[in-house]
Amino acid sequence: MTPVDGLLGLASRAGQITLGADLALREIKGGRAALVLLDAGASEGTRKKILDACAYRGVPAYILPQDVLSRACGKEGRMAAAVRKGKLCQRMQELLNEEKEPRREQTPGKVPSI
Repeated sequence: MTPVDGLLGLASRAGQITLGADLALREIKGGRAALVLLDAGASEGTRKKILDACAYRGVPAYILPQDVLSRACGKEGRMAAAVRKGKLCQRMQELLNEEKEPRREQTPGKVPSI
């Protein structure tokens, strides 16, 4: 379990997340979504609808590995989630950005050259 999984569960229990593709799309269009998460198993149609809406409204979207979203929130078959603005959303986005960036290996005691 990653820290993002824990935050997803916490956001779900706190009512800061909307689960399901149709409801997430409604949150995006209503301007209430600050972050969107998609399951890798989502259909092409669902993925296109949600990513197009996110691009149009400037909402960051991340694709999570298959079934991570469902397992973390405790609801089977959920392919999309919209997270509302707040501290949980900010921290989740920070963690997701860290996972996307490649980590540079460093040898202890040596300064990396630029």
